[in-house]
Amino acid sequence: MLIFSRFKNCFKFPFKIVRTFASQTDDGLLKTPLYDLHLSHGATMVPYAGHSMPMTYAEQSHIESHNWVRQSVGIFDVSHMCQHVFAGQNATKFLEQITPSDLIELEPSRWKLSALMLRTGGILGDTIIAKLGQDGYYIVTNAACKDRDLTFLRFLLESLPGSVDNEVLAGWGLISVQGPKAAILLAKLTDDNLSNLKFGRTAFANFGGNSHFVSRSGYTGEDRFEISLPPAHTLHFTEQLLNRVPVTRLIGLAARNSFRLEAGLCLYGNDIDETTTPVDASLRFIVGKRRLAESGFNGFDTPASTGRREKDGKTEIGRITSGCPSPTLGYNIAMGYVSAINNSDKKKLSSGDNVLIEIRDVKRPAKITKMPFVKPKYYR
Repeated sequence: MLIFSRFKNCFKFPFKIVRTFASQTDDGLLKTPLYDLHLSHGATMVPYAGHSMPMTYAEQSHIESHNWVRQSVGIFDVSHMCQHVFAGQNATKFLEQITPSDLIELEPSRWKLSALMLRTGGILGDTIIAKLGQDGYYIVTNAACKDRDLTFLRFLLESLPGSVDNEVLAGWGLISVQGPKAAILLAKLTDDNLSNLKFGRTAFANFGGNSHFVSRSGYTGEDRFEISLPPAHTLHFTEQLLNRVPVTRLIGLAARNSFRLEAGLCLYGNDIDETTTPVDASLRFIVGKRRLAESGFNGFDTPASTGRREKDGKTEIGRITSGCPSPTLGYNIAMGYVSAINNSDKKKLSSGDNVLIEIRDVKRPAKITKMPFVKPKYYR
């Protein structure tokens, strides 16, 4: 029995899973369901997380793509992410073991940001968890370490035989529609009232007679809808979006990265990894109050690191983990880790302080600032 079908009574529209596996390019990279569409729009394809993904598109620079989404609406193909459904009487217990989130407190039809935690306290990968019903969850895990995450999950699932079911939606599409006109665009394809779907909520919505799982979030800092689609529906759905007014464009990885930096969001492998705790990464908010009091999740007793390290006889006060020119702000921005104390004069460092960043042996002036760099515009 397919897992999603167990929750059809929780929503207005039933949902059915079709098992399909992604095809590959000649060099062994996986294709998303929109691979041919990307090529037809002149995409520059690059290897990313084991997939062939669009970086930019013909006659559309990175900056133009970025600004377009800020002003209108764009479509991001994020089908390289790994989509799961977990269900069963011990599904909540299992997920609370490997994440610090309070999933009992999480209401059905809501989602939250979380992380897969190692027993060492490090982050195996960031994740989104949406509650479908009493014992059912839709989860999106990181693409960059998909095989490792799956091995981790399967190993732990074996310790609870028969009590937790896991369905991986292999080959499914995941389309992100983002920008201030995103809601206007999607409203043209559904009779459902998406204005009731606020930030942090999920629903099944009817698009042309087909029911699709939709969440409202904001990886760019702009209004964002994410739609999970069976492989057979992904291309047609996306083409419908492209052929509607307001005019939309396909947007590649280059703009996706500059958006997430402006929003102050971590990229796994750059800003967070197995050596990083949620406290290190200023992600304490993903740890539920009840979970912190009761403990019991992987890594709950691991202290945060100091953020300082020795290099060539000097003590660094921090390190940059990712950075880029900000198209919205017009200057360079970067994310990194800065120690609370400058060892040279014992001065406490805080937002607004000036520092030097060493880039290729050249010291450049910078200022510590709070994130996000660009104020988000979520629909609440």
